[in-house]
Amino acid sequence: MFRLTREVRFAINQRDDPQLSAKPSNGFAGFPSLRGFGPHLSLAVTLAGPLDPLSNYLVNIRQIDASVRELAIPAIAAAIHAPRLTSPASLVGDLYVLLDAGPPLALHELRLNLSPFLIYSICASERPMVRLSQKFEFSATHRLHNPRASAEENRRLFGKCNNPHGHGHNYELEVTLRGRPDGNGLLINVPEFERIVAAAVIDRFDHKNLNVELAEFKELIPTVENIAMTIYGLLKPRFDPQRAALASVTVWETPKTWCQYSE
Repeated sequence: MFRLTREVRFAINQRDDPQLSAKPSNGFAGFPSLRGFGPHLSLAVTLAGPLDPLSNYLVNIRQIDASVRELAIPAIAAAIHAPRLTSPASLVGDLYVLLDAGPPLALHELRLNLSPFLIYSICASERPMVRLSQKFEFSATHRLHNPRASAEENRRLFGKCNNPHGHGHNYELEVTLRGRPDGNGLLINVPEFERIVAAAVIDRFDHKNLNVELAEFKELIPTVENIAMTIYGLLKPRFDPQRAALASVTVWETPKTWCQYSE
């Protein structure tokens, strides 16, 4: 099975936008272009299916661009400009229905990026459930060291990361919830979501020596894998599984190294 993702970036301007009837001028930075202070969004469309035997494409990406600009962007603009704002969780479900082409191609996933840090998504296998992902950050120091191994073995396993004085990272954390929007189209109130993560994780981890100051790592080596698993365990009981259950936790140790944990 092939899965192809195309991200379409665009702005929602304050009035009817004549750009939509023109040729795209900057597909990388986004089209329609932002003319004022409206939102700048992106929609990542993932399709699944067999390759076309003639072109060897799953689908021509121009078709995805055209569908998003003809169907999705006007729907998003209408929701933003409506007197009563549609919730993003409801909107991403509506967009899925609009863009689902059906066989032989199937819409596998749709991700509405409201910002680089806040994402609503919906997967074919989970409908009508919606996912909400939010990013956070914290700085911490740690030392990778196994007390059951010899000094030589620790140096072999962990190299510079076994420095007795430790070393630091600016970690990024993405927390993803999954559930059915309520009667008001909400999965969870975003400020409430943020307060839960801040209290359970950020306030405890930020500017801490993980080996020394966090009980969870007294016996557990604070690798990025174990940090992700530990954060998942701290957050899981904080969310109502009947409303917005914890789906996954992803921790970036560096821009090139990250780990996702889920159950």
